[in-house]
Amino acid sequence: MSRSQTKLWSVGTLTYTSAGIAALFFWLLWGDFAWSMKDRAVGSVATLMVKSFGVSDFTYGLLILSFPNFTNAILGPLVSFRSDRHRGRFGRRIPFLAFTVPFIVAGMIGLAFTPWLGRELHGLIGADAISPNMACLLVFGFFWIMFDFGNTLASSIFTALVNDVVPVAFLGRFFGLFRAISLAAGVLFNFFFLGHAEAYSMWIFLGLAALYGTGFTMLLCKVKEGEYPPAEPAPRGAGSIPAIFRTYLKECFALPYYRWALLAVPVANMANVPFNAYTIFYAKSLNIGMDELGRYFAYTYIISFGLSYFLGMLADRFHPIRMGIASTAVYGVLAFCGTFLISGHLSFAIVFILHGVISGCFSTLTASFGPRLFPRKYFAQFNSAMWILQSFTWMILTPVTGRILDLIDHRYNYTLFIGGICSIFGVAILCVVYRGFLKLGGDRNYQAPDIETLHGQDGSPRP
Repeated sequence: MSRSQTKLWSVGTLTYTSAGIAALFFWLLWGDFAWSMKDRAVGSVATLMVKSFGVSDFTYGLLILSFPNFTNAILGPLVSFRSDRHRGRFGRRIPFLAFTVPFIVAGMIGLAFTPWLGRELHGLIGADAISPNMACLLVFGFFWIMFDFGNTLASSIFTALVNDVVPVAFLGRFFGLFRAISLAAGVLFNFFFLGHAEAYSMWIFLGLAALYGTGFTMLLCKVKEGEYPPAEPAPRGAGSIPAIFRTYLKECFALPYYRWALLAVPVANMANVPFNAYTIFYAKSLNIGMDELGRYFAYTYIISFGLSYFLGMLADRFHPIRMGIASTAVYGVLAFCGTFLISGHLSFAIVFILHGVISGCFSTLTASFGPRLFPRKYFAQFNSAMWILQSFTWMILTPVTGRILDLIDHRYNYTLFIGGICSIFGVAILCVVYRGFLKLGGDRNYQAPDIETLHGQDGSPRP
């Protein structure tokens, strides 16, 4: 085929041949593997570690789940707002992502040595002043905050980088592959390592730190951003933190359509939060060992892996809103039924695997929800707003669920019932967004509402 006949795809000022698309996918997916191993493993290992310090379900939910989401609500708007408006030699996303790598790596290294450092701190302060568990918990909290700081900043920007460099025609399939890599990482960790997480947490954390430090850095070096239109000149005082928050909130939440769109995925995602958050404790209450639970995770991810690319195609074909409605409704049925069906290892395994596959389907089918609906120019801040709302749901729902469990003698089957109730609200809000989507042109002629009308001539938010 001649050069003139070569198929080309464009996004912004970037143009790709088929070979260019393949290279782009390779480096993004390699970096995503390092990212996914971190995401799949750190939470589980940290959960087992912090529980070994004797904390309650409520404290666990507050520290491991609510706190990270609180920091996301604070840091997400700042970094996404500045990233959307940044213009530099290396792009508007990569410099921010590069800044986060040392914090994430150092946080994981610190978590690796937490038991040893906790013992040293206990010996230094003295047994009368602090208990061994409290000393370990303080060290854990310090490095958990460091890890969370970097992870929160990176999470706000990573999807925005994908949106900026991947052509729209490939977004659904690409996110399907993204999901497949994440699932492959989940299979690898849960099948081979989860059963050893309590005994070998140090080596797991150190291995994750090495993998993430090298793998994600390679992505940042190999993926190139295009040129962006010049950023609009900011009025005096617009760069202050209060002004950034005012503009951010005005742009993201002033229009009713965007309010519903930003709320839809977080509310629908609430359905799987309670069961996910307390899975390990539910399994332990049924005398299910970590090796056995790890195999359940692996089976779930293997099934989901096989479905990922097909689900991405469905999202491209039928739109993530429609597929989100369908998958949330199916999950709700499972959650209500599963509440009363689990009685032992086999029934837990069946419900657990179905829960994982269906909630995973939702994640894959709605991965391109934001890129398909939000304004491209301000994608990072809209995407971060959506995940801030997601964070608020975790901040509220996980400790509330933990408190309920403490009050009802840790009857973990009711995590599914709570999830079923959440799924009803998720379907309802997604339907509201779908009606708005149709009014704005639907599949053929959709145009994201223009937020420039919210600003005065000097670029400042209109009152």
